[in-house]
Amino acid sequence: MIDRSHELPLTGQAKALGISRGGVCYLARPAPDADPVLMRRIDALHREQPFAGSRMLRDLLQAEGREVGRRHVATRMKKMGVAAICRRPNTSKPGPGHKVCPCLLRNLAVTRPNQVWASDITDVPMARGFVYLVASVDWFSRRVLAWRLSITLSADVCVEALEEALARYGKPGIFNPEIFNTDQASQFTSADFIRILKDAGIAISMDGRGAWRDNVFVGRLWRTIKYEEVHLRACVGVTQARASIGRYLSFCNGKRPHSPPGDKTPDQACINLATPIPAAA
Repeated sequence: MIDRSHELPLTGQAKALGISRGGVCYLARPAPDADPVLMRRIDALHREQPFAGSRMLRDLLQAEGREVGRRHVATRMKKMGVAAICRRPNTSKPGPGHKVCPCLLRNLAVTRPNQVWASDITDVPMARGFVYLVASVDWFSRRVLAWRLSITLSADVCVEALEEALARYGKPGIFNPEIFNTDQASQFTSADFIRILKDAGIAISMDGRGAWRDNVFVGRLWRTIKYEEVHLRACVGVTQARASIGRYLSFCNGKRPHSPPGDKTPDQACINLATPIPAAA
């Protein structure tokens, strides 16, 4: 493409071809011999501190006596496929034309199981890539009623988790929750998801736009799962991540006490869930 013996200057040839002038003269430099050692150390630090980005890793490396810049660390991280674990956007992206319901939880006293259920989606980072976790939770007891892990943000996964929660813990007119709360994500405003709740006679509540406090208890569950399980495991695949989260949620329901229901485990707080819930006074 570029003819260095042509009478047209290199700048003119590059412009005619629509490529960068700097790219014409660039000669790739071989990677420094120290890079494999540096990359192994970056990988080790990433596993120890999965939340660290290129700046923090640079500081950690410099504290060990390694003279390295942030951009060099960022380049090595990109080549290795390593990235700091952080919340990714757009798990709550609204669907165009979908109806949004008002929030029914503000100033509401939640005093018993099955009064309010809630659902949400979060990303679960793995050693390489991430998956999405959706769960249905009882607000009062913090019990995880049903959950699903998926590689996509499909509405079907949320519908499956809702149907399982209702099948296992619901009974029309007796045990179904009074209110089901979600955010405004398109998965929860989809026709199938709304239809199931309406058919079950459950009032639909949705968080205000950007009002994370409206569904704060599910947000706390995500934080707990990530700090106490996900960030410690660095699962290498979906199968391992599903097994890891399944074990932790079993522990969380059966053995991990929570302060709001009187330092009881979610299962203890729901000990009478199989009996009719009296109507609110």
